[in-house]
Amino acid sequence: MMNKSYIPNSFTFGNLAFGILSIIFTMKGDFNIAAFAIVAAAILDRYDGRIARAFNASSKLGTQLDSLADLVSFGVAPSILGWALYLNEYGIIGYIIVCLFPICGSFRLARYNVSEFNNVFMGVPITIAGFLMAIDSIIYIYVIKHGIISAILLVLFSYLMVSKIQIKKR
Repeated sequence: MMNKSYIPNSFTFGNLAFGILSIIFTMKGDFNIAAFAIVAAAILDRYDGRIARAFNASSKLGTQLDSLADLVSFGVAPSILGWALYLNEYGIIGYIIVCLFPICGSFRLARYNVSEFNNVFMGVPITIAGFLMAIDSIIYIYVIKHGIISAILLVLFSYLMVSKIQIKKR
């Protein structure tokens, strides 16, 4: 008989795979595919926890796997994509920003994992921040080159992830 956790964990691993693929496509210069891979990761991430609860398969291991996948897909991948698109133009400031986003995201994930959750998020979830940066990258690629605005958004979302702003879960 198949373990109930395999189904939600497969969504989590799919999320992680899309994050890794985003990084690979960024390195190849396929920035549009890289951005859409982050969007695909967000879709899978949206459902892994719901499926785990539906199958009564929630676990501490699943929570940790989800956080590790989220760090890659919504912390590292958008940051690397941002570096390739516009942050590389800003010298040392670009290096700081490219590191800041996943560092703040990792803090946000760790804080979530050790806190009581009462349907209120403390700080903007990394999934939302990373997804919105992927959308920003798509706009950058297809509509208007706005590197300074994108760099400011990365800094803003970095702050919002570690802030104490409370966001009710829907």
